[in-house]
Amino acid sequence: MGTTLILVRHGRTAWNKEERFRGRTDLPLDEVGLQQAEAVGRRVAAQYRPKAVYSSPLERARRTAEAIARHVRLAVQPHQGLLDLDYGAFSGLSLAEAEERFPELYRAWQAAPHTVRFPQGESLEDVRARALALVHELAGQYPGEQVVLVSHVVICRVLFCALLDVGLDHFWRFRPDPASLSVFELGPGGAILHLANDTCHLAEIR
Repeated sequence: MGTTLILVRHGRTAWNKEERFRGRTDLPLDEVGLQQAEAVGRRVAAQYRPKAVYSSPLERARRTAEAIARHVRLAVQPHQGLLDLDYGAFSGLSLAEAEERFPELYRAWQAAPHTVRFPQGESLEDVRARALALVHELAGQYPGEQVVLVSHVVICRVLFCALLDVGLDHFWRFRPDPASLSVFELGPGGAILHLANDTCHLAEIR
């Protein structure tokens, strides 16, 4: 048995509702997001037996991870490899503001995200490199075990592309929702997807 990755996107923030470029801005979970974090924590504890919980250091991911860790009686291990994409000059902008200020780059982001490097920020390839480095590290450290990774929508999308062995031009083909659960098993022949964007534990949250 290979290492099982339990990939969780953090709960909702105010900027998720407003659809702003979040990136490295350190945002708190909103009221719904806090409920979502508790719900995904209960779900993980009921169904899995993880040996470790890793998280992006940003508050929205860390608070989600803390809820999970509390339910499974583990400590959260922050890791830079799970940080959100650095949007640089796009950080904090709404979609309309980004389109107005950077029309060509915004169109490229929508049509061919794998070609974009954000001014003063990162590219998806940068994210892929650091996220995969962590995955390889965990595969060696936790063979045959389950590990929770709590991160951001960009990290989740990039890992879907990387683990399913498709290019980053498929980035927009995946849409992990806030506090969703996706599960991969890592093996010598590649990753096997067991669960994708499961949100059944959020059914009672509005």
